[in-house]
Amino acid sequence: MAKATSTSINRQNEIISAAIEVFAEMGYYRATTAKVAERANISQPYVFRFFATKEALLVAALKVSFARILESFQQVIHSSPSEQLEQELIAAYSQIMTDYRNEILLQMQAQTIGEDVVVSVMQQGFRDVHTTVYAAFRQVGIEHALERTMLFLARGMLCNISMSLDLPELMEIDE
Repeated sequence: MAKATSTSINRQNEIISAAIEVFAEMGYYRATTAKVAERANISQPYVFRFFATKEALLVAALKVSFARILESFQQVIHSSPSEQLEQELIAAYSQIMTDYRNEILLQMQAQTIGEDVVVSVMQQGFRDVHTTVYAAFRQVGIEHALERTMLFLARGMLCNISMSLDLPELMEIDE
């Protein structure tokens, strides 16, 4: 039985990964579960075995993307010297943007989807990131931790825009 459960979890993760790619490439509204199934090399009914609706699949994909960010940030928080914390968090997010670009694009798209469950997942995801960063900044004694948290998140949003529009000059700073 453990083998079947493990296989089911793997298959579910494969479907979520395929959905992230398809939603990021086509947009949520144009994407279909048939396209997700094709990308995952399975039948469309098999997608519905795990996810009752396309919206449920989107919600799962968004939760995966926020969990990845939070996990990465927690690793940094527990391993970085306090004076390097903010720079290490920025580096961690930059790495996520490189390695998981489609997840970031998916989050950006989801910000415009007005369905209550999607809005709720996005709100919770951003609250969790905010809470994690703020607590870490306070713990290491960063002055004006709440403002610095807001600026950190704003920088992340600008990074997202810079990446999605291929405008690296938005991220240039004076040394």
